[in-house]
Amino acid sequence: MFKLSLSLVFVSVLANGLGVLAIPTLAPPVQARSEVTVVTTMTSAQTAALAPYTEFARAAYCSPDIVQGWDCGEACEAVPGVEISLTGGDGDSIQYYYVGYWPSENSVVVAHQGTDPTQFLSDLTDADIPMENLNATLFPGVDSSVEVHSGFANEHAQTASIILAEVKSLIAQYGATMVTLVGHSLGGALAELDCLFMALNLPADIAIQGRTYGTPRVGNPAWATLFDATISDFMRINNEKDIIPIVPGRFLGFSHVYGEVHIVAQDDLVECPGDDDATDAQCTIMTVPNVFDGDILDHLGPYQGIYIGTIYCT
Repeated sequence: MFKLSLSLVFVSVLANGLGVLAIPTLAPPVQARSEVTVVTTMTSAQTAALAPYTEFARAAYCSPDIVQGWDCGEACEAVPGVEISLTGGDGDSIQYYYVGYWPSENSVVVAHQGTDPTQFLSDLTDADIPMENLNATLFPGVDSSVEVHSGFANEHAQTASIILAEVKSLIAQYGATMVTLVGHSLGGALAELDCLFMALNLPADIAIQGRTYGTPRVGNPAWATLFDATISDFMRINNEKDIIPIVPGRFLGFSHVYGEVHIVAQDDLVECPGDDDATDAQCTIMTVPNVFDGDILDHLGPYQGIYIGTIYCT
């Protein structure tokens, strides 16, 4: 993985230059989305509605042995009735993941585990992070201007085909009308990739929704443009002064997709406009202008009272 010095962390995170790349060529967007044009405070009902997704992300850190029977303690008990059909990963070379059916929402759920936040921060603040084009087999029709983090793309490719096959099987079995992609940290990056991957490989009448937590930047501005045009239902939740969402730096050519929800304080959540909102005081870039003003412990939570990580899986 990538190595760094503290000086490189400082340079890569603080520098916020953003290049303008060509807009990708693809078929017309499968969905439209309403723009969030100003910082908007979320209602208590909207905040409460995030809880099941937070529990799904929490459960992804649990051993596949207990997730398989949806018997992972508090996280599984909080969203009863979920029927898990596939688990995998070893928590090391391949992050844990699971696929199942969520009856109350008539949705297939795919969740990915994250990783150790301190090690992950080191990987993401390297000044020489490579990007690459998306795999043309997994992401058909995507223009060559679209680039993503090589490590994320390679991790995603290890499980993409088997997860897609299971998703299709569950859609056929249950008549599911939606696929929900969830993850925290590295798992959030994988879930972001999954959103577009599913949209390009499933029938257009299957709704795609994503909920991610503490997600780093995944790709370049062309990736963000394509994602925003294709995925209409996506939220990436950032907790207070979490450092991970501000890396890799925009100076390195990375850009977030739309959908930021910033936890300003517990029970005080706002939706932020655009892709990388760098002007509004309540949103992440202004709240955490560099790693020295952040707090890596906020990466673990709480997300409305829920902590996410290996030690919190039960």
